[in-house]
Amino acid sequence: MKPELFKEASGFEYRGILKSNCTLGSRSWLGVGGNANWLYQPADLDDLAEFIRNINNHISYFVLGAGSNLIIRDGGYRGLVIRLGREFSHIDCDNNQVTAGAFAKDSQIAINAAQSGIDLTFLRTIPGTIGGAVKMNAGCYGSYLADHLVRVGIITRNGDLKYLARDELEFSYRSSGIEDDAIIVEVVLNGESGNPDRLMERIESYLDKRNRTQPTGLKTAGSTFRNPVGYSSTFDQDEDTELLAWKLIDKAGMRGMRKGDAQVSEKHPNFLLNLGNATASQIENLGEMVRRVVYQQSGTMLEWEVKRIGELIHPKIHEGHQG
Repeated sequence: MKPELFKEASGFEYRGILKSNCTLGSRSWLGVGGNANWLYQPADLDDLAEFIRNINNHISYFVLGAGSNLIIRDGGYRGLVIRLGREFSHIDCDNNQVTAGAFAKDSQIAINAAQSGIDLTFLRTIPGTIGGAVKMNAGCYGSYLADHLVRVGIITRNGDLKYLARDELEFSYRSSGIEDDAIIVEVVLNGESGNPDRLMERIESYLDKRNRTQPTGLKTAGSTFRNPVGYSSTFDQDEDTELLAWKLIDKAGMRGMRKGDAQVSEKHPNFLLNLGNATASQIENLGEMVRRVVYQQSGTMLEWEVKRIGELIHPKIHEGHQG
């Protein structure tokens, strides 16, 4: 039985769009997953804060951005999914700072910043939205969000708006220390000054490198596992460390491995693909198979980078384990 969304005494009237039993699979890059109990797109910041303030305390929720770094399980999500929209997509450049709504795309921020002479070029090839990028401290080519963050605005579980400065967060590889129930609504970034034409040329070189080394244009959730070495790969085939996820997967003989329509990419083995009709369970099971085989071959247990949410229809997915 589905629980009540709002507190019993709440007289709150929301202004956004609320849907029940809403499909999620079509909203993720992998194109898999069941339904959510509710999906809400707030009208604006005030509406979002008041909405969170009035939902029942036991209701779980998460923010769905572009759906790029995500596996939504086949059983769906038993809670509230929040989808920010245009009101949270602004990008404003001023001097060396960029202020962006959490739903602004990383790629568009990079372009707008470059055109304004601000170097945030590393964001161009990071999929998804800036809110999610800050939450996981996304990065590539030697740069991370932690290197550029000035402050971040969040809505707390109590519905309060709060701003956190860079030094109030505990950044590490693929982590920001931001609480899971905090909703990122705005991000302020700082970048070095640069010539707009040169910055756009750098963006083009990053795109070329990505297209040569990654399976673009296919159903994928991006990099699947964290690099055990503790930093992002540059995607160069001659990188000198052996503790990169793609190298460990390749050495374990898992490049191109399939489970139904789920496949380990032949072009870059740290990407899992949906070749057409894969289920979330097939993709996740394939990922767990990769983890087990890599551990058996190398003694290194890979950690998931892709976020997995929702209920399992077939709860027989066995987490890789040591020993």
